[in-house]
Formats: sequence, structure tokens, C-alpha cells
Amino acid sequence: MFPLGRVYLFPHQVMPLHVFEPRYRRMVEDLLDGQGRLVIATVPDGSVETPTTPAPVLPVGGFGEILRHQRLPDGRFMLWVLGLCRVSLYEAASDRPYRRVECRRFHEIESSATEEAQLCAELRAAAEARIEQREEKLELPADATAAFLTDLVLQLLQLPSPDLAMAYIEPSIAKRARFALAKARQLPPS
Repeated sequence: MFPLGRVYLFPHQVMPLHVFEPRYRRMVEDLLDGQGRLVIATVPDGSVETPTTPAPVLPVGGFGEILRHQRLPDGRFMLWVLGLCRVSLYEAASDRPYRRVECRRFHEIESSATEEAQLCAELRAAAEARIEQREEKLELPADATAAFLTDLVLQLLQLPSPDLAMAYIEPSIAKRARFALAKARQLPPS
């Protein structure tokens, strides 16, 4: 597990990471000897780690796979991690210098077909309004789900961490989508 403050790994997201702490360099070396999969766990704002107590993490994290890595001459790593899914986290014993977790796929509550179609239309409009403001254009897949579009809108909004944490761990896709849409209306594209 790689615990980071204010960092959320979403499904389908590619996240660049700079790994410099010795314990996490070791973790990357161990991962590269295997499948290269890891959990990015979010440390809530205001949480503190002490020598005897690790910082708490949200109960839901991002399960990802290292797509690309670069080992720098001084032993640091640059990683590009692809988010595969959300997972529920359970701290596990570790014989390594880094923390380990057991994880299970996070159970999301699906919407009805009617609600899914309505949410997709609203989310697509909210995402496209923000994408139009960017230099790099992104074409959204025609078959994008409400879950995918919600995650995209949440990333585009750049919400404060407590708001994003609340949405990130919400199991109901419809509730998460309505939250993202409400925030998008409050924060019009600039």
C-alpha cells in the first residue's frame, strides 16, 4: 500500500508518481518483481503519522497497475500507474518496511437503466463543459457509464480533499453522480 495525502487513484486514470522514500523504493522493487499491482490509499486531511502510529487511510483505495517505470540513478522511481478499480482496504501484517493491506473489490450500487441514462446525459454535459476549457481536447467514449463519467467530473472539478473523499468512498453510483453534478453547478467552468 502506498498511502498519500490528497491523492485518489480513480479507475481508468493514469497517475504519475515520484517515489523517493526508501521504504517505498523497496515497495516498488518488490512490485516490479511481481505483477506490478499496488493500492494507492488516501490519508485524510489533518492526519498525522508518528514513529509508532501510522497515519490512518480511507477505507476505500485505488487498485492500480504500474504501466511504466523509470529508475533514476539515485534509486528514486518515476511511475505511471493505471487505476483498475476501487477496493475496500483491510490493514494486514507486514514483514516489509512499508504497510500492506488485503483488499476486496469495492461493491458499487448500480443505478436503474432509466436513471443511468439520465445521469449519463447530465454528466457528459458537465464533463464536456469543463473539457472545452482545456487546451487538450478529450473525446468521451459514446458508451461511457455513469460511474466513469462521475469519476471524470470529480477529477475535473478539483474539489477540496474532504469533498472528494466523501464522494470517492460512496458506494451508490447515483449518489456519487448527483453529488458531482451539484458541485459542477456550484463551480461553473472558468
